[in-house]
Amino acid sequence: MSSPHSPDAPRRLVVLRHAKSDWPDGVPDPQRPLNARGRRDAPAVGRWIRDRVGPLDAVVCSPAIRTRQTWRLLAAELDAPPDPIVDDRVYAAPVETLLAVVRDIPEDVGTALLVGHNPGVAGLVAVLTGEEVEMKTSAITVLGLTASWVDAAPGGVSLIDHATPRGS
Repeated sequence: MSSPHSPDAPRRLVVLRHAKSDWPDGVPDPQRPLNARGRRDAPAVGRWIRDRVGPLDAVVCSPAIRTRQTWRLLAAELDAPPDPIVDDRVYAAPVETLLAVVRDIPEDVGTALLVGHNPGVAGLVAVLTGEEVEMKTSAITVLGLTASWVDAAPGGVSLIDHATPRGS
């Protein structure tokens, strides 16, 4: 974790939908791995975050295999990535639950990454910003918060950037 974040400084929430996953027969949804495209795209996501966002102070990740694989592959592209917090609430979470996860981010965190699933992540972005953003696999949306994490709510959040990096 980097130095403590000033309570009155702006915060950034990076919302990421996991990279493209496979659909193997007989594998329960939480155990589905990334497919070849997902394994190519996740490092591109890491490079995009490194170049456009900078250091992350915290990462909250769904426990699903595909989200944890996405994090591991993208983290390999970052300088000193934080250890992820695997939060069971993020898997298949509705917007209200994801908002509770965001509000639980420690106040000394300036930039946090949330790695999750649709439709929750797209809904979270829409509720917080009032803007509909397409969250394809590997899509990233960077949000700016003027309030503390615990006060994250519609109206105090702006859309800073959005991209869907693809690997080659």
